[in-house]
Amino acid sequence: MLKLQGITKDYKSGDSVVHALRGIDLEFRRTEFVSILGHSGCGKTTMLNIIGGLDRYTDGDMSIDGVSTKKYKDVDWDTYRNIKVGFVFQSYNLIQHLTILDNVAMAMTLSGVGLQERKRRAEEALRTVGLAEQVKKLPNQLSGGQMQRVSIARAIVNNPEIILADEPTGALDSATSVQVMELLKEISKTRLVIMVTHNRELAEKYSTRIVSVKDGEIVGDTMPYDGTGDEIKAEKSEEFNATAKEKKQKLKKSSMSYSTAIKLSFKNLMTKKGRTLMTSIAGSIGIIGVCLVLAISNGFSNYVNDLQQTVLAGYPVQIAQETFDTNVLLSMFMGGTTGSDQKVQYPDSGSVIQYNPSEMIMSAIIENDFGQDYIDYVNEVREKGWASSVTYSYGMETAVVGKTVNTAGTVTYEKVNQSASMDFSGLLSPKANIGWSEMIGDEEFILSQYDLVAGSFPQNKNQVILVVDTYNQANVSVLLGLGFPKSQKEVSFDDIVGTKLRVVANNDIYEQGENGLFAEKTTSEQLGQLYNAPTSDTNLEIEVVGVLRPKEGVQLALLSSGINYTSELTQYLLGVNAESDIVAAQAASTDKDVTTGLPFTGTSTYRKAMQKLGGDSTPTGMNIYPKDFDGKEAIIAHLDAWNSNNPSAKVVYVDMSEMATSMLNEIIRIISIVLVCFAAISLVVSSVMIGIITYVSVVERTKEIGILRSLGARKTDIANVFNAETFIIGLLAGVIGVIVTYILSIPINLIIYNLVEIGTLCMLSPWHALIMIVVSFALTMIAGLVPSSVAAKKDPVEALRTE
Repeated sequence: MLKLQGITKDYKSGDSVVHALRGIDLEFRRTEFVSILGHSGCGKTTMLNIIGGLDRYTDGDMSIDGVSTKKYKDVDWDTYRNIKVGFVFQSYNLIQHLTILDNVAMAMTLSGVGLQERKRRAEEALRTVGLAEQVKKLPNQLSGGQMQRVSIARAIVNNPEIILADEPTGALDSATSVQVMELLKEISKTRLVIMVTHNRELAEKYSTRIVSVKDGEIVGDTMPYDGTGDEIKAEKSEEFNATAKEKKQKLKKSSMSYSTAIKLSFKNLMTKKGRTLMTSIAGSIGIIGVCLVLAISNGFSNYVNDLQQTVLAGYPVQIAQETFDTNVLLSMFMGGTTGSDQKVQYPDSGSVIQYNPSEMIMSAIIENDFGQDYIDYVNEVREKGWASSVTYSYGMETAVVGKTVNTAGTVTYEKVNQSASMDFSGLLSPKANIGWSEMIGDEEFILSQYDLVAGSFPQNKNQVILVVDTYNQANVSVLLGLGFPKSQKEVSFDDIVGTKLRVVANNDIYEQGENGLFAEKTTSEQLGQLYNAPTSDTNLEIEVVGVLRPKEGVQLALLSSGINYTSELTQYLLGVNAESDIVAAQAASTDKDVTTGLPFTGTSTYRKAMQKLGGDSTPTGMNIYPKDFDGKEAIIAHLDAWNSNNPSAKVVYVDMSEMATSMLNEIIRIISIVLVCFAAISLVVSSVMIGIITYVSVVERTKEIGILRSLGARKTDIANVFNAETFIIGLLAGVIGVIVTYILSIPINLIIYNLVEIGTLCMLSPWHALIMIVVSFALTMIAGLVPSSVAAKKDPVEALRTE
């Protein structure tokens, strides 16, 4: 069954070589009780370790059932120890954090026996050694004799063919030694038992064969193997023969499941609860830092997206005849290339290259040439219920005349909707300018964004409204245009409501000269006559009927500051001006401007001139107001469909809310990446710390490593035990980090709310939480690879000697 031929074992000790075994020739019967006697250091334990596959012979051969082991690999020796051999050690070598039952079942766990079968056979083995009532106890709750009996139960539970006992009574009293020897003698009736001892009296009393060893050589053998004695009594060997037959048919490789590795590590960690918890908390610090950054980033992104879907969803999608390519502008400002002008950064030409800023700006202008068919297409969004309204802007200039009062109290009449100008003569001198703008959106939408703080909302073309800021402020130019002097620092709402203005159409504001050109009336006297003239179709009296102010919490003002008028007024003026004398004259003169006499440079300049006079009612721009966020998405898809279906007539639109939110989200993303990188440093530090602590665990559990290897655990199994430990710590650190982040989010959100009155800005996404838990145990497992590799490479013999 087991045969040693010329076995030698040499150890290197510094520069010298120690010959532990010197040509051992020995063969064993299938069933006998062999005692190997000899003084300390004679090589008997080395021989036992070689027989058990814990140590490797230097030369010679050991055959098992006639099969040489010369070509055995590590995995073959692991399987041999698990299936063929059971060890009984002098110091018991029980795993202290496992119960008696789990210690006994460990060999079966490695050989792949099912849970219920493991439990049944382990309980039976403990019953055999008289410990049936102790299955739930830990090793430190037993006496020395009881622990040795547990060691014997573990050795026989997997039905091995060989039992190897190394000084099994060395740590026991006489009475207990007798009990252990009786057990081994009984076991030897169906198995080969090889015992190393220095106690000749016990050897002679219980052994069937004594082999004496001296200085690494056999010097005596009381019953050498002669080819007989391998028969086994049938009534005591039925189960053994069945098991041996099965093993010969298929020698299954030993393998510890990862769940077993986790169980071993978890029970070990539970014996050091304080250290495990502190390690996990320390490992969670980096996770907490990254989680808080992700939580705040996620909260800000959600806030911006909510802003877009609620407040900004109603902001218009804008389409204009002239717009800017924002990508080109951004490239220009960053010093990049524009249009087809490809520049090379950091050239070696040694010369200065000229560029024209105006040309660069012009290259960013996009001309949208759309007609009535596109306007009709855009109007479909209202018919489909996606938009609350579609408003139009026109190139027509309107003359608004107001009565102004200067510092001295002198009344003059001015056109008060022209661009403001500044005179610098030591002091800033603002000019009257009421900020004349058409209201965008309907009454319902505007009043959802603004509070009506005085008066009423305009209901017809002759009514306008004043828009102030959140401080009730209006530009001094606006108040000047409404007739209030600069010296009047505050004007009551009651004084503003009811203020009058005049809107004058073409036939009243323009007059034709003797040269045939049309000139605009600009003097105070001329404008005063228009202001005081009776109301007519071409001279409308306009009344300020109310004051609007942005609602509290509105982040982006929609209406322009100053006077806002209705679209009804625009449509009315377009109709009146279209029939004016100047429009008729300009229509007849397509090559020359009737106000300047200068020729047009192209059809576009003629068209702009007609739009300015109100002779061309084609909109210069459109504002589409979505009903909600889903409506906005549908509108965008609708506009994109036009561009896809009409590649030669593409129209560029501007979605201001999308641009704003995209820019904010990009800024948040960049800041988050930077902060995550800083926070990740603590992750790396904590991972290194966990790696160091795992290495300490390897040192502490060296004995356990030797025990598991003696039971047939592979190097991979040992590595998995410590990988499982880092897995548990990493998982616990990740969970702690996520829980602490959620707890910290409460006071953080309260602080943020008290500072800026925005709630829930620190919000960790469940996906981010899950990802960070995965990252946590992934990093800790990476950190544990080195110590787990060190554990796997430990010599099992040396490991078993560790105390």
